Amino acid sequence: MATLIPCPNSFSNFVLLLIFVIISNSICISGDITIPNEIISSSKLRKDPASIATASNDYGNLVQEPPSLVLYPSSVDDVINLVKFSNNISSPFTVAARGRGHSVRGQATAAGGVVVEMSSLSSGDQDISSNGIRVSWDSSLGCYYADVGGEKMWADVLRVGLEYGLAPVSWTDYLYLTVGGTLSNGGISGQSFLHGPQISNVLELDVITGKGDFVTCSKDVNPELFFAVLGGLGQFGIITRARIVLEKAPTRVKWLRLIYSDFTIFTRDQEHLISSNVPDYVEGSLITDKSPPNNWRSSFYSPSHYSKIISLLNTKQGLLYSIEVVKYYDEQTADSVDQEIEVLMNELSYTRGFIFKKDVGLIDFLGRVENTDNNNNIHEKSSAKAAASSVHPWLNLFVPKSRILDFNAGVFVDIIARHNHSSGPILFYPFHRIKWDERMSAVIPDEEIFYTLGLLHSCGAQEAGIYEELNKEIIKFCEENEINIKQYLPHYKSKEDWMKHFGRKWNTFQEMKTKFDPRLILSPGQRIFTSADFSDI
Repeated sequence: MATLIPCPNSFSNFVLLLIFVIISNSICISGDITIPNEIISSSKLRKDPASIATASNDYGNLVQEPPSLVLYPSSVDDVINLVKFSNNISSPFTVAARGRGHSVRGQATAAGGVVVEMSSLSSGDQDISSNGIRVSWDSSLGCYYADVGGEKMWADVLRVGLEYGLAPVSWTDYLYLTVGGTLSNGGISGQSFLHGPQISNVLELDVITGKGDFVTCSKDVNPELFFAVLGGLGQFGIITRARIVLEKAPTRVKWLRLIYSDFTIFTRDQEHLISSNVPDYVEGSLITDKSPPNNWRSSFYSPSHYSKIISLLNTKQGLLYSIEVVKYYDEQTADSVDQEIEVLMNELSYTRGFIFKKDVGLIDFLGRVENTDNNNNIHEKSSAKAAASSVHPWLNLFVPKSRILDFNAGVFVDIIARHNHSSGPILFYPFHRIKWDERMSAVIPDEEIFYTLGLLHSCGAQEAGIYEELNKEIIKFCEENEINIKQYLPHYKSKEDWMKHFGRKWNTFQEMKTKFDPRLILSPGQRIFTSADFSDI
């Protein structure tokens, strides 16, 4: 440690001036790292308590990982400069891109590093257009597309697309997620059986790699990076632009819900629906005493219909199943849509008398999960005080079709029934493997049809441990019974678990990390790589 030595006044003044110049031209991240103003303006780097607190947490409210600084970029160059600077110093700091903070396990945090608030790009100068979205026609592909800033929300894409009578074909249930965020994971919903996940509907990306390189990539140009980034959990680059496929938008939807008491019939009908050419959307779910028919995803049922379902639930050991079916239409197809649905319904074996229908506009359907972010509570209508104390220990799994009967018996009928605590929606619906590109980083089961499970728990902080134990029991059951599940939005604590998760893709995943982020700068909150593990590569 340096010792201060008394010196003449003139020399003291010189030292003070020198210190002032150094401080005024850089901002301290930690005791060891400074970022000069010529790299990034200090006005864009914040470490005030409010900024740090927001960047330390996410929707899950389970993890607190304070960064040293938060970057509020006004341009993509700010993000490039930050990553490049970290990559070029002897002890690089980590960087995490944060969209709307909808991860649930701290995946978008950067403990001791820098969190980039990507939403800040919306208020700065954009290369795409004044609103960060530009719609165009590709004559060679014969399709429309939208160039979209990675920080933009899917609700923005819908709004701008509809101005042209167009819309994306694959969605998430909640539209107030960023494009870059969902493409780094997968992006799934009831349309995915037909069009694949959102990562299957991207033509081109602009990416900032862990080296600070700005790269445009597609399946034909820089394909290694393109496929690595899609579903790559932010490990190889920060998505700053995506070119998304658009199609002619319908104007209205026929929206139906069917009730089942038998799991085998419930899944058989779902598989029939996704193999037909009729529905545009299929999602299955469970109804229990603790996961009621109406919830934050939508208040679909009228009071009388709700009571009718609850009465049936009480006669079926507290467990029912529901299929949500949607058919899009417009003026050209309005005359035939009802007949198509009638024919399809006659092919199904739902509980007679338990079919419920609505006819709504496209926006009303796609926006059925409301945006309540302004209340600091993403999915539920409650006070800001209650939201601050809510936690969301979600569990999302992919389950191979061949084991769904075992999964139902062990998880739905046994574990969840025994748990007997209030919960959120429980989703269970199928996908076609063929709609997923094997070259992408995303991992799915090795069967043509597999199901996604979404346990969307919501509870008070004091109950978090109960739901964490429930999740662990479900995963343990699958492991002991050799049900080869894959986690969606994965969360693991060991390298061995990550290796098992990626399976045959693990070596490629490591190679891409070495190539595009060799100093382990990006997305540390995923906890996939550490410097110790990486020394073996």
